[in-house]
Amino acid sequence: MATSVGPRSLRLLRGVTSWQSSLLHHENTVLSHFLQSLRKLPVRAFYTNARRVHTAPVRTLFLLRPLPILLVTGSGYAGYRQYEKYRERELEKLGLEIPPKLAGPWEVALYKSVPTRLLSRAWGRLNQVELPHWLRRPVYSLYIWTFGVNMKEAAVEDLHHYRNLSEFFRRKLKPQARPVCGLHSVISPSDGKILNFGQVKNCEVEQVKGVTYSLESFLGPRISTEDLPFPPATPCGSFRNQLVTREGNELYHCVIYLAPGDYHCFHSPTDWTVSHRRHFPGSLMSVNPGMARWIKELFCHNERVVLTGDWKHGFFSLTAVGATNVGSIRIYFDRDLHTNSPRYSKGSYNDFSFVTHANKEGIPMRKGEHLGEFNLGSTIVLIFEAPKDFNFKLKAGQKIRFGEALGSL
Repeated sequence: MATSVGPRSLRLLRGVTSWQSSLLHHENTVLSHFLQSLRKLPVRAFYTNARRVHTAPVRTLFLLRPLPILLVTGSGYAGYRQYEKYRERELEKLGLEIPPKLAGPWEVALYKSVPTRLLSRAWGRLNQVELPHWLRRPVYSLYIWTFGVNMKEAAVEDLHHYRNLSEFFRRKLKPQARPVCGLHSVISPSDGKILNFGQVKNCEVEQVKGVTYSLESFLGPRISTEDLPFPPATPCGSFRNQLVTREGNELYHCVIYLAPGDYHCFHSPTDWTVSHRRHFPGSLMSVNPGMARWIKELFCHNERVVLTGDWKHGFFSLTAVGATNVGSIRIYFDRDLHTNSPRYSKGSYNDFSFVTHANKEGIPMRKGEHLGEFNLGSTIVLIFEAPKDFNFKLKAGQKIRFGEALGSL
């Protein structure tokens, strides 16, 4: 059965067809203009030996999201660093000496821009928060398992006794846990790992093998003659000669790294008298052996407390170096010392003399006596004067405990 289309329906059908043709023409025009605009976008190109390679249009870069780029870049850099460490370990197994790869100035500046002092203050406050009784054992047990802490040496083995993380970090040891060696003149002031030791030459000290720092930058300018219990040998000589007070003596150093699982108190390494304290409120970068091999003068960048005085052979100093999350350095006989305080700015230092009119000598310390403590773990640097026949009883990289011998005549 045929159907007929009336004049009115025919006009309507023709109108729809005309509208569709107009819409299609408009879409083609828009697409043509879009393609022409793409051709006008700046395109960069570079040549290789094989062919010409075009990069993506500049405007399309705005379509890329920054977070995936940062993740990919950071993961690639971390993977590269791990590969470098693996290659170094393999070369060390073969007995080959690997020259240290030091961080560039921009890498050090970038690291120093991280607010480690603020983060360390926040960590210090967190450590003071009292933990619920039921939470203490699982938290401390995780720390013990992670860092290999030997709680059998602790004066109090019951984990519920420590109200917060700070008390647990600064736990005391049983008296018989660390016998003090009486046969040698210098003992280890703390538990830790020996990073380096030996004679100081050319006013440069090795923080690890092959990576040095300036002796004067580390200790700061020599204090005035009036504050010294002994006069400097050669006022016009090198900084090293100003420290060596007796003819025929040499200057020695020893660096001890305290890991987070180590005993965090430090003691007097010998019988000596502390006459002066110098506090450097610097950065709080990590001081683990990997960083010490990577950043030159790492110890000079970080916050530190330098105690100087004399022992039976002349000049003697002990420096407590702070690190990330270790902004708190405490010296038991120095109540005026406040480390990682916002009132002190980087690049400065403040001095305090223990020599007064009432006390002409300073603070006497006996070998093995309690001297101070860290809030977590860091580094102790000894720099002292001794005769040429002084011998270290050490090996680089060895683990050492407080009370064990460092060296003797």
